[in-house]
Amino acid sequence: MTSPRLATALPLLLSLNAGYVDTAGFLALQGLFTAHVTGNFVTLGASLVFGISGAVAKLLALPVFCVVVIATRLLSTPLTRRNLPALKILLALKVTLLVLGAALAIHFGPFANGDSWQAVLTGMVLVAAMSIQNAAHRIHLASAPPSTLMTGTTTQIMIDLADMMPRPRAESPERRSRLLRMSVNLVIFAFGCASAALIYAHFGVKCFLLPPVVALVALFLRATVKEVAAV
Repeated sequence: MTSPRLATALPLLLSLNAGYVDTAGFLALQGLFTAHVTGNFVTLGASLVFGISGAVAKLLALPVFCVVVIATRLLSTPLTRRNLPALKILLALKVTLLVLGAALAIHFGPFANGDSWQAVLTGMVLVAAMSIQNAAHRIHLASAPPSTLMTGTTTQIMIDLADMMPRPRAESPERRSRLLRMSVNLVIFAFGCASAALIYAHFGVKCFLLPPVVALVALFLRATVKEVAAV
């Protein structure tokens, strides 16, 4: 029987890693968002106006993200149809990419020039890792709050709070449960962001050693969570 605590822990670990990797990538790779890739449109504009390096990686981030999401879906569907552990395999691929990203960051970093091939390669490996997480979460953990898109999560929290204000005691348990899960998810994501900033300030690119460890823990927890896949 699946432990509810473990079933909740897996999405939270994904959110923790998403906030951490996104912030670490932003700090180490000249403003590159590795998880929230559409945010790169804003930083790309800033790069072009102020002459900041990193425009190449920001241009490549969205197409790389899209290609990896498509590949993840194409891999996940046949695995699920054959009753193979699709989520476990996808999380293992993410761990592999995070290990590679950490190795590249430590070997080539720190990155003074965000347009160097070393910085672009490191950034795209991390973008690919987070693309797998985004797709795997959407396909196999659809009932859990998103692990990277916190704008939508925050919006839903505020809507639920507004709906609860007139008659808080009359609210359904489902709404309260969703509000709690999303709020915890948001806090964990923010904690990942803060942790990455603090660790990067003290250890530089070595901060990328932590995400593979967290991802590996999530991989082990996967066995306790029932997969719900949309084929």
